[in-house]
Amino acid sequence: MLRVGIIGATGYTGEEILKILLKHPQVRINYLAAKIERAQDISSIFPSLKGRLSLVCGNLNMEKAIANCDVLFLALPHTVSMQVVPNLLKAGKRIIDLSADYRFESVASYEACYGVKHKDKKNLTCAVYGLPELYREDIKKAKLIANPGCYPTAAILALSPIIAGFSKHIDSIIIDAKSGLTGAGRKAAMDFFFSEINENIKAYKINIHQHMPEIEQELSKLAGRKVHTTFVPHLIPMNRGILETIYIRFNTKFNLKSLKAFSLYKNFYDKEPFVRIKEEGLFPQTRDVFETNFCDIGLKVNEGNLLIVVAAIDNLMKGASGQAVQNLNIMYGFKEAQALL
Repeated sequence: MLRVGIIGATGYTGEEILKILLKHPQVRINYLAAKIERAQDISSIFPSLKGRLSLVCGNLNMEKAIANCDVLFLALPHTVSMQVVPNLLKAGKRIIDLSADYRFESVASYEACYGVKHKDKKNLTCAVYGLPELYREDIKKAKLIANPGCYPTAAILALSPIIAGFSKHIDSIIIDAKSGLTGAGRKAAMDFFFSEINENIKAYKINIHQHMPEIEQELSKLAGRKVHTTFVPHLIPMNRGILETIYIRFNTKFNLKSLKAFSLYKNFYDKEPFVRIKEEGLFPQTRDVFETNFCDIGLKVNEGNLLIVVAAIDNLMKGASGQAVQNLNIMYGFKEAQALL
């Protein structure tokens, strides 16, 4: 039985990991930690776990985490994981980190996005970007997984088939992204009060969002050349879900009809258990993927060399905790969909 710990267990993603792992027959949840005023049973924090899990959650005790776990999920705020990872790796533990601390290959990009100096540059080089559809073989051997962001997961999956073979023909990429409130994490801030969110939708961090360099990093690696995007995120009055509408403009010399987009996408994701391509004329909705680990993708080929790709995920599942468990399954040779279907 694999011994698992969750550090940051009281946040949205930590709670979701707990719920998923309770359905996993090859895993035992052995350690829980969070920034908390007093240690208490996790079922007191989340009453829905009453009768399903009885385990004390307290502030992080590194010795206990190391002694009781084979692998740990870090559901911590950005800039905090890098303070924890070095000791865990030194102790021989495998880590799935849900923060952005190890997603960037460029230290300068990370520091520009998150406004702090990176404290663990050495381990950046050994981190594997945890998007199974692109890096499954690397994930199998990884000691440290950098679980992707929610916006990047949808965008990269929506764009990869095109970028992999046709990036030189693309003039522009515009990503119009909309997210539910849980994407911002469990925190008290004026922008996230009910009275501010209800019956309202707003764009924010237009073309400066910290996920944009993450998206461009992965697409550029896939293309073998620098890829630029325009990224406009929106906050919408719902709890969970991401919908991205992506506009890809090709140069006039390219015959878009020759792309055969539907066949291209279906072939690219043919063996992927969690990517579903909609039939022509159908497009995903957030309700289609609610509380699932699926990414649904729909396509529209327009005149004027414009391809529109629509992608939907649950930001707490394929955008965070579900994908983290998918990575766990790959790392340990379990069935990839274990506890996720």
